[in-house]
Amino acid sequence: MAPWRRVSQAPVLRKGTPMIVVHHLNDSRSQRVLWLLEELGAPYEIRRYERDAVTRLAPPELKAVHPLGKSPVITDDGRTVHESGAIIDYLIRRHGGGRLAPAAGSDAYEIYSQWMHYAEGSAMLPLMLQLYVGRLGEAGAPLQPRIDSEIANHVGYIDQALAGRDWLLGAELTGADIQLSFVGEVAGVFGRLAAFPNVAAWVERFQARPAYRTALEKGGAYSFARG
Repeated sequence: MAPWRRVSQAPVLRKGTPMIVVHHLNDSRSQRVLWLLEELGAPYEIRRYERDAVTRLAPPELKAVHPLGKSPVITDDGRTVHESGAIIDYLIRRHGGGRLAPAAGSDAYEIYSQWMHYAEGSAMLPLMLQLYVGRLGEAGAPLQPRIDSEIANHVGYIDQALAGRDWLLGAELTGADIQLSFVGEVAGVFGRLAAFPNVAAWVERFQARPAYRTALEKGGAYSFARG
């Protein structure tokens, strides 16, 4: 039997309701796309893809959706959109109805945009290095001090931004929180949040949201969620 499988999960919809399809890989960034769609209350279908149990790589079937063979990918109204930040931006603009993002052109929007790009452009890199270097054992030891300092630098930056507020932009959740959520979750799995209470509380806060919990139920196993 192949080490991957794909099944469809279709919600009950009224005839003519537009359908967003999320090509969802287990234990991946696509979980935050499901969370976003639950926050928006937008109708969607999940098409599941399972990682190879040994290599942890995505199955080749994803290449039929997008040449990179990566997840998340969505299809909507004849469009295929990949990259988490682009997907979140697209869904909020097209299906958000003004929710989860500041008004374009406002000062708050410029801050929001920076967080959206920062998540994968800067913050995720040292965590990915930790993931790969950690598999090298002693061979990766010379790199560990620099990785540790960079993780602390980035998680500390987020911690300072969250001081005295619930969400990155203040009192309300935005797409920036959803986009950056994976960074907080991975840092937690690596045991890097003890010194950063604001980030730890933020992760606990968003993981307790009803939309997040519903997305977990629909998305399946996800190693980065608490309890």
